[in-house]
Amino acid sequence: MLSTCTHLSSVRRVSYDTANFDNGHLSRTERSERMARIRGRDTKPELAVRRLLHRCGFRYRLHRATLPGKPDLVFPSRQKVIFVHGCFWHRHPGCPLARLPKSRLEFWLPKLKDNRLRDLKNIRRLRKLGWKTHVVWECQLPDLNRLGPRKGHTV
Repeated sequence: MLSTCTHLSSVRRVSYDTANFDNGHLSRTERSERMARIRGRDTKPELAVRRLLHRCGFRYRLHRATLPGKPDLVFPSRQKVIFVHGCFWHRHPGCPLARLPKSRLEFWLPKLKDNRLRDLKNIRRLRKLGWKTHVVWECQLPDLNRLGPRKGHTV
């Protein structure tokens, strides 16, 4: 089973062509269109983790609404959940992808802070209910090999 879990070098970090950004300034309409494309579920990082776990033989439930925070992956028989977080939206401590925007800080600071506090609150609530939690961060995806099960490791 290990051999099927260790060849996931196809996941790459997305790079953006800055020539299309007009010095980082977008019209209100362009910004709105970009923000509308951001999803809350079935994101690329989440799909990559799901593919890895499925390939390794694990089966799970998705976005269980009855649990605090609607975890991305739920393993009911194991009482374990996995959250797949984007570093920017969930404020990954110490991560360069979690940088703050340069404009509209009065909007972004409270929003991102509230996201982080809500995440911590949901993890505490899940642990009180007896669930084990794990967070996979977006920046960890290039190293998916270390996330796969190894001899003696389980989800």
